[in-house]
Amino acid sequence: MLAALFGFGMGGLTFILALLFLAPLAVAVTVFWIWMLVDAIQNKGLTDGEKVGWVLAIVFLHLLGSLLYLLIGRPKRKTPLHA
Repeated sequence: MLAALFGFGMGGLTFILALLFLAPLAVAVTVFWIWMLVDAIQNKGLTDGEKVGWVLAIVFLHLLGSLLYLLIGRPKRKTPLHA
């Protein structure tokens, strides 16, 4: 009964393998999303309007917004990180 409750019956191995793959992927996507959100907020190379637009895009489009910001919206910083 306990095995059926936790999905270890038919296809239980498939469930475990999917969980072992999807859990780290979900963590990586979440970390990437937070990284892009913080970068957009702190980037001095963006005007205030651009910041608002990118933050909204990242928040509402999640992974797609983060990828778009990374690939096309992220300008080079005007000030270095270690300044």
